[in-house]
Amino acid sequence: MTITRTAVVTGAARGIGASVAKRLARDGFAVAVVDLDEAACKPVVGEIEAGGGRALAVGANVADEQAVQAAVDRIAEELGEPTVLVNNAGITRDNLLFKMTAGDWDAVLNVHLRGSFLVTRAVQGYLTRAGWGRIVNLSSTSALGNRGQANYAAAKAGLQGFTKTLALELGKFGVTANAIAPGFIETEMTAATAARVGMSFEDFKDAAAAQIPVARTGKPEDIAHAVSFFVSEAAGFVSGQVLYVAGGPKA
Repeated sequence: MTITRTAVVTGAARGIGASVAKRLARDGFAVAVVDLDEAACKPVVGEIEAGGGRALAVGANVADEQAVQAAVDRIAEELGEPTVLVNNAGITRDNLLFKMTAGDWDAVLNVHLRGSFLVTRAVQGYLTRAGWGRIVNLSSTSALGNRGQANYAAAKAGLQGFTKTLALELGKFGVTANAIAPGFIETEMTAATAARVGMSFEDFKDAAAAQIPVARTGKPEDIAHAVSFFVSEAAGFVSGQVLYVAGGPKA
């Protein structure tokens, strides 16, 4: 009898998270599609179910401790005890440092860092008891520094330290933790950045591609493929690593 493992993907209503959720479903996981608005998760769930997979739409603010615990309890009961977690939920509040408000800083750190901490803490007991688990955190090339993103860069760099610590603490329980640092990926978030700087998305992508060694921008599927590797049975000896998926060297 084949055991279906359950994966939790945060920020999964669109973009990279939706692509990861659909990929993990194709890989045979039951997938909890988690985002702030439960209704926004339902199209992704519908697509997974139409392909023969199992999925559950879950609305939760990952920065809210009680909401996270309630969401994880519900996932364990309705879909299955999770053994895979992809911390993807994130927002941007870009601005140069002298114009950045404390609210801009707190909002970004709360979703990326506090959110990843809260969700990981809520699921880790299931992983350690199962003696098998995979955690993948979404960092960014912005972790290396990016003009106008002091908050986002700090959060994404923090996630790399968080990942390495999880690898040290959880490895003896059969749990790996790794991070993926995407470069330019075509999503609503990068489209919004293009609009903010006054460029069409096509021109923005062309300008980005000109700086990328493989001469193209990334797709959400590029990140989903990397996640698929990290959560696979065969990747059990890879832990505490940061993989830059950016079309060329970053670090």
